[in-house]
Amino acid sequence: MNSRSNVNQLNEKNSKLNGAATTIVLSMSNNYFALFAISVLGATNYQVGLISSLPQIVGMIAMVLGTILMGRLEEKKKFTSFSFLFTRIFLLGMFMVLYLPEDYRAWVFVILVGLMNLPGSFANLSWQSFIGDLVPDSRRSGFFSERNRVLTIAGMITTLLIGLALQMFHPSNPVPYQALFILAFMFGLIEVYFLNRHIEVKKQKAIEKKKLHFGWDAYKHKPFIYFLIAGLFFNFGWQMAWPLFNIYNINVAHATGFWISLFTVGNQIGQVMSFKWWGKMADKYSNAKMLAVCAVGMAVAPTMNILSTNLIYLTMVNVFSGVFVAGTILLLFNQLLEVTKEDNRSSCISQYNILLAIVGFVAPQVGVFLLEQTSMNIAMNTSSLLRLASGAVFLVFYVYVRKQKVLQRNGGQPV
Repeated sequence: MNSRSNVNQLNEKNSKLNGAATTIVLSMSNNYFALFAISVLGATNYQVGLISSLPQIVGMIAMVLGTILMGRLEEKKKFTSFSFLFTRIFLLGMFMVLYLPEDYRAWVFVILVGLMNLPGSFANLSWQSFIGDLVPDSRRSGFFSERNRVLTIAGMITTLLIGLALQMFHPSNPVPYQALFILAFMFGLIEVYFLNRHIEVKKQKAIEKKKLHFGWDAYKHKPFIYFLIAGLFFNFGWQMAWPLFNIYNINVAHATGFWISLFTVGNQIGQVMSFKWWGKMADKYSNAKMLAVCAVGMAVAPTMNILSTNLIYLTMVNVFSGVFVAGTILLLFNQLLEVTKEDNRSSCISQYNILLAIVGFVAPQVGVFLLEQTSMNIAMNTSSLLRLASGAVFLVFYVYVRKQKVLQRNGGQPV
């Protein structure tokens, strides 16, 4: 029988391989959704905005359903695997979009991107809860920094190869994108294979768990509520610029598929360089304190991006922003796990993701609305100001967390 240590090592290995496959899938598909929509399908700014926001509102509905399901599951691996598999099947539908009448292609593609997030949200929610149960608290910062570094390297290599391949085709040629969607589906099967290789200990649920469980108990835990406020505020400022970057890079800076790939690779280089450092700093200073630092760094990116249309300059901006994206990815998830308890982790994660989905729908639409009503400069700078303000909010959250820890050490009860 495997010892607990051997099981942990095996799960960590399979998690890295599963994550690498996931990253390759996303690098072959999601990274090029906006370029495919604009260059091949002729999508409007509004439709490009929906590519960022529609999946979020679909995800919100999925999170509500997922919260109920997760509260009733004794084993999460099987549910997580099927969710990932059904998500990847949508890539086959995207391959078929070009065989529809031209007037409907862009809208069908946007709808497919949105609906794909129904099983995708199930997959995300169940994976977070699943991996949170498998990885011991003492290993979180170290393991996730190592895992994220491996994933980013896999994505960087994949994106670079795709960028070089896209150079051989005209930007409006649909064939390379169709090939990417098929390859992404095949790697999705590998993704599911390694997910199924994780070893999960079946947990017996209490009888009352058989009742419908909406996750409202998460709001009885004050540390989670304070994190929720800080995290959602930051995500609003972060996500409102997502469609703006795509519109600016493609329509204003006239970046081709090759340069879009270089932007992504540059961002990933910044992440690879810094994942380990963020993990060490989180262990030394806490996730909450370093999130404030991350927010300030993220605030610079939108304003820096609109200073020039020089493609080499924009690549370097992506390298810079990648450093802080790495911190954001690592620290937000670690902090979420830190403010949850084992008995309410699924509830907290699901409630966070439900509200995050609402923010994810509204924020990109606000960004596009500001662009249409004012200018690219005003819209991007607004995102920078909101991100900067979120740094102050995270600092307040850090002070609260520190006070709670002092109270616990002194024998008091945290609130």
